[in-house]
Amino acid sequence: MSAPQDNASWQALLELPPILDRLEDSGGIPVLELVEQLSERHDLGIEAEGIAYHDRGIRVPGYDATFVHEPTGSRGRPAFSVEVNSVGPRNTWGVFDKTHDWDVYLVQAPGLAALAWISDEEYRVEEAEQFETKQDAVVAGRFSFGIFLYGGDAWQEQLEYMRRTNAPAYLQREDGSTMHPSTQSEFFQLVDSSPTEFRTSGNAPSYLGLLELEVTID
Repeated sequence: MSAPQDNASWQALLELPPILDRLEDSGGIPVLELVEQLSERHDLGIEAEGIAYHDRGIRVPGYDATFVHEPTGSRGRPAFSVEVNSVGPRNTWGVFDKTHDWDVYLVQAPGLAALAWISDEEYRVEEAEQFETKQDAVVAGRFSFGIFLYGGDAWQEQLEYMRRTNAPAYLQREDGSTMHPSTQSEFFQLVDSSPTEFRTSGNAPSYLGLLELEVTID
């Protein structure tokens, strides 16, 4: 797992209702709309203009993202996806195994907020020895998948960088440093993988529940 290093420790956590169970009926849940509703309902003061999808340190800025129900189809299992309205000609989405037991959280620190989703299996394999509960792990920043929320100057910085580069994403290391590849081929060299491996397995161990990952640029 790659711990998101935007903040060493989150100071507030809100466990969301089982929104993933509502996807088939709702057709999809846009993240910024969801966060706006949560912020108003719980007086959180979150003002987000854009997002960055987080996948084990991979970061893809976008104007929004949407949780979507995925038909069982050829996968032989129910699934949900997170589809990113990426900046520029980028194609970004992740497909997740819905047979895992997932929980979704909204976490906050001063000037920063994020949605995080983590499965019981990920917690059991990677975090249970160190953290007493899944919530404790999330507050410590130990989640593989999330959507960071940006506004103001922070969002403008995300936009400006992605408009200047021909890479599909950038990389946030566990020590907090950032790697900015300049091309798609350089990005995949850095992650030691390929677009095909991402599309067929997410290039992830099965316990993480990631079935597919698309991170490319046209």
